[in-house]
Amino acid sequence: MKNQTYVSIGIPIYNAEAYLADAIKSILAQTHEWWELILLDDGSTDGSLAIAQRFAASDDRIKVLYDGVNKKLPARLNQLIAVAQYDYVARMDADDLVHPDRLATQLRFLEKNPDYDLVSTGVVSIDNHNQVYGCRHVEHLYTGFEKIEAAYPIVHASILAKKSWYQRHAYNEAYPRSEDYDLWCRAIASQDLKLAVLPDLLYYYREEGNLSLAKIIRSYKDSFQTYCDYTSPRRLSATKLAGSIKLAAKVSTVRLLDSAGLLQKIANKRNKLTMSTALRAQHQAVVNSICGI
Repeated sequence: MKNQTYVSIGIPIYNAEAYLADAIKSILAQTHEWWELILLDDGSTDGSLAIAQRFAASDDRIKVLYDGVNKKLPARLNQLIAVAQYDYVARMDADDLVHPDRLATQLRFLEKNPDYDLVSTGVVSIDNHNQVYGCRHVEHLYTGFEKIEAAYPIVHASILAKKSWYQRHAYNEAYPRSEDYDLWCRAIASQDLKLAVLPDLLYYYREEGNLSLAKIIRSYKDSFQTYCDYTSPRRLSATKLAGSIKLAAKVSTVRLLDSAGLLQKIANKRNKLTMSTALRAQHQAVVNSICGI
């Protein structure tokens, strides 16, 4: 029998009219059919809201929330937790896609492993024309979140979590570019990050065009500040010195890449170059099916 556990799914939206319809279609294509989809418009000035309302009018599982204000992602994610009806909450970005088995696979893991509160997945990179060009994932199930690190192998937008965990750990709205990293560090500091990363490629991330110099630099700076916030006082001085040097080098590098028109190489570098032809074709077929290509 199919698992009939309900899931609340949230998509925060800001000026995503070019891709929003396909994002919603990927939820409609889920093999796990018991869900509500909450579309949270964050003050879009394009046609995103109209697209969201059109889908909501044709499926009573979909609801649209909007107030005309641009509050940024962390505020909308906190809003999602507040309005979600069900005990499990998933999210995705408005310009991405999810594999049809995403919800079923993640829900199955959490229900078979009740000691865990959150589960993330691997990611397939797609370009602005829905072409698959890379992937990144852990090799095996990863659960090593015992101490504060400079980075974690978590795809934030792929998270499925117990609502009760989010109610213990709200997003910090002061960090709109590193709200996820702050969340992981804060939860680890309180010994409450029972998170598993699956190797399964269940999330399609539109990396091309998502990068800007200002966003990257803000992310670097916010993440560094968060890392310092959760570093033990005994190590803080050395951490700040080493981190400041590394931060300056990273900022200089991205400025150089930007001036040379090569900023996208940062995203490309994160992807595995060994994605086989067969694996690429398999995921391209999934993307094409979702988007009706």
